[in-house]
Amino acid sequence: MRRMVAGLMVLGLTACAGANGPGPETPPAVAEGPCQNAGLDSFVGQKASAQVGAALLKASGAKSLRWGGPGMAMTMDFRPDRLTVSYDAAMVIMSARCG
Repeated sequence: MRRMVAGLMVLGLTACAGANGPGPETPPAVAEGPCQNAGLDSFVGQKASAQVGAALLKASGAKSLRWGGPGMAMTMDFRPDRLTVSYDAAMVIMSARCG
């Protein structure tokens, strides 16, 4: 019985081997959905508002808009139909990009 338990423990540990090692390289994300980055730089420096958000959605063709304020946690999942807009403490848009 002891040997069986010890064997299961070793098997469990070997299953974790290499879990913290380097993984395969991930290519950079490229928008392949309806959102387009072209022309979004013209919004940088503008004050974030609902009206500017609507204009950003129209200009990008994105289906959804995600605002990101200073110090705000955001998921790193990539969605080609989403526009992410970051702004500073003064509500000035710092960046707008698809994903």
